[in-house]
Amino acid sequence: MRPLTLGLALALALGADGSAASDPLAAHRGQARILVVAAPEARDPALLAQREALASARAGLRERDLVVVEAVGAGADASALRRRLGLPDRAFRAVLIGKDGGPKLTATEPVAPERLFATIDAMPMRRDEMRGSR
Repeated sequence: MRPLTLGLALALALGADGSAASDPLAAHRGQARILVVAAPEARDPALLAQREALASARAGLRERDLVVVEAVGAGADASALRRRLGLPDRAFRAVLIGKDGGPKLTATEPVAPERLFATIDAMPMRRDEMRGSR
């Protein structure tokens, strides 16, 4: 499973005039749930473990409209996203954002797909989706 890069996520959040939206995650609101994975560097062991865990769960991610966005390193885009979510610069974090734009789960260690799916499946909007009233 290839995560949506932060650059692409920010490009999706650009307005028609090319100006950056105040919220880089706003483009997904109402359309997708987002797992933001933040790490201080690309070789971070927790980041690598999170990627590996998600790679085996592609079907479940698609079924739950879950998009993965990474904020890795000290670049401006990654720093802006961490600042937006109140995440530390030098530590791993995984944050599940609901379709409503609100944080639903924050973890300091990689999150198992089963935990993500259980959290999502307990949400009222997801329950409606599972009943077919999407």
